[in-house]
Amino acid sequence: MLRNIMSKFLKDESGATAIEYGLIAALVSVAAIGALGTMGDSLVTIFGTVSTELSTAVAP
Repeated sequence: MLRNIMSKFLKDESGATAIEYGLIAALVSVAAIGALGTMGDSLVTIFGTVSTELSTAVAP
């Protein structure tokens, strides 16, 4: 009886799918954070340039 219970326990892979989905979600999150960080720096540069150009255009 104990052998049957252990055999069923070792063959059960239902938790593996949840772990795989968790790992995929973590990987997507890391990629998104990296991409948004890079894009954020670019946006700061672009808005800085626009701000400077507007300031010089309005100045007498």
